[in-house]
Amino acid sequence: MSRPVLYVAITSHGFGHAVRSASIAGVAKSLYPELLLVLATTVPHWLLESYIPGDFIQRHRAFDVGVIQSDILQMDKGETKLQMEEIKSRQNSLIAREVDFLKTNRVDLILGDIPPLAAPIAKAAKIPCWMVSNFGWDFIYRDWGEEYHEIADWVSSCYAECDRVFRLPMHEPMSAFPHIIDVGLTGGKPRFSIAELEASFNFTQPQARRVMLSFGGLGLKKIPYENLQYFPDWQFITFDSQAPDLDNLFKVSGINYRPVDLMPICGRLISKPGYSTFAEALRVGVPIVSLTREDFAEGRLLLEGIQNYSDHQIITPTEFLTEKWEFLHQPLNPPRQDIPIDKEGTETIAREIVDYLKSKN
Repeated sequence: MSRPVLYVAITSHGFGHAVRSASIAGVAKSLYPELLLVLATTVPHWLLESYIPGDFIQRHRAFDVGVIQSDILQMDKGETKLQMEEIKSRQNSLIAREVDFLKTNRVDLILGDIPPLAAPIAKAAKIPCWMVSNFGWDFIYRDWGEEYHEIADWVSSCYAECDRVFRLPMHEPMSAFPHIIDVGLTGGKPRFSIAELEASFNFTQPQARRVMLSFGGLGLKKIPYENLQYFPDWQFITFDSQAPDLDNLFKVSGINYRPVDLMPICGRLISKPGYSTFAEALRVGVPIVSLTREDFAEGRLLLEGIQNYSDHQIITPTEFLTEKWEFLHQPLNPPRQDIPIDKEGTETIAREIVDYLKSKN
């Protein structure tokens, strides 16, 4: 009997989509060691390795562009539209090429996060397509105005061919999908105990004064590290290799640690609206300080989510980029809701995948 094969198609946009998909794939692999994983994505291989135990195949393919950005705050809507129109114009050849790969490698199931073409590819190959997200790209493009509606309509028509979507918390309606299953938060779990982390890092300040700066795979062009001089009795953590050497700044390098691994020993996370960063922080329980992001429709959903479920602060880009971070001296806002959010989405989706593949094989 051949090994069951899961093919994961990941949108080409930052690291967040890859983090949640690789988290799901990694748990599925741990539940079903015989599973062969193929991840179709252009993200760095080390990122996938940090979430997936054991072997997997990375297929360097991009079926969409998400949004073209120079950093987390700068979007190029025109170039995004041009590149998506170019992909749409080549969809027949892209589908045909990938169908040949899927059949040759006897793929059993496609999981998409959340490139529109994943569903038409699966349909042409006669393979089920499941997707996972809190939004579709049609939602993002349609919010940009009428000139983007044509490409948004095409994206919606692709999603309509999906067999099911696992809709994550902090979501838009996702009405293009015919079969919606609501699940909890996705993401990785910390790989080290708090005692292990405390022994590895020479922190001299209490947890409440430890702050992680994390801005995802696209990063932020100019983080004002000079502001750290105003907080000599605080300690900051960054994964930015270009950050300056400062006494109260810990620069984490290499692949031994992911942001989620260090979240449990932090008193706050400063970030931008990003699903995977927020989801992992919510799963761990670290308070979130987030910049606003007015021109990206998902941002509103995510900020609403942290206001509902997390101790939080919401600040403007100006407060972060040009002022002296007075917000750190202010108390955190408590969550507006008492009902806890479901944190088991990774495990729920992984079990659904494994149960399907075991029933098929």
